[in-house]
Amino acid sequence: MNIDALILTIALAAIPVLFAITLHEAAHGYAARHFGDLTAYSQGRISLNPFRHIDPLGTVLLPLLTLFVGGILFGWAKPVPVNFAALRRPKQDMFWVALAGPASNLAMALFWALMMKLALMNPGNYFAEPLIGMADIGVTINAVLLVLNLLPLPPLDGGRIAVSLLPHRQAYKLSRIEPYGMVILILLAVVPVGGRPILSWILMPLVGAVVRMIETIF
Repeated sequence: MNIDALILTIALAAIPVLFAITLHEAAHGYAARHFGDLTAYSQGRISLNPFRHIDPLGTVLLPLLTLFVGGILFGWAKPVPVNFAALRRPKQDMFWVALAGPASNLAMALFWALMMKLALMNPGNYFAEPLIGMADIGVTINAVLLVLNLLPLPPLDGGRIAVSLLPHRQAYKLSRIEPYGMVILILLAVVPVGGRPILSWILMPLVGAVVRMIETIF
């Protein structure tokens, strides 16, 4: 990718990537407050202000690196603190708090798909072409975050959803993986099989299915 194309891609990706990551975390905070945990609220993390959620590595450096070298565009924000013990029904409410993040990504993917459709309906508009590019990135990054976070690996949302649904003994065994979850995820993201990282083999078919589903809606 040449420098001009990279700068254009960064300009188009900035808004959808920033909000895909930060609104995901804010959604966890809103859900936690709704179900009785005020930890995120007391720390000022229930906010739509992206700067409250930016992680220099996950929100800035990693997305820029993936844009530069190609591959799956993804990243993360500073996790919203959730004290699951403070929830009114800790095991049951964990499901909804964890699901709130991926649900926000699905909503944003649908929003960007709608923006793309509106832009395609007005091709002569000055903003149509950049909006199409921005919307395409918005659909893709939110589909990636939706699928990635639903993987049943603690501390990802899918892992916490699985813990909330499994019987207590199995839930406890799965929850013990959490301290090593990010290490496992990073290994999946960097260890290649057949010329592609293992994580790419897992995610891309599922991301493609989500994108196709959204395309059928619009």
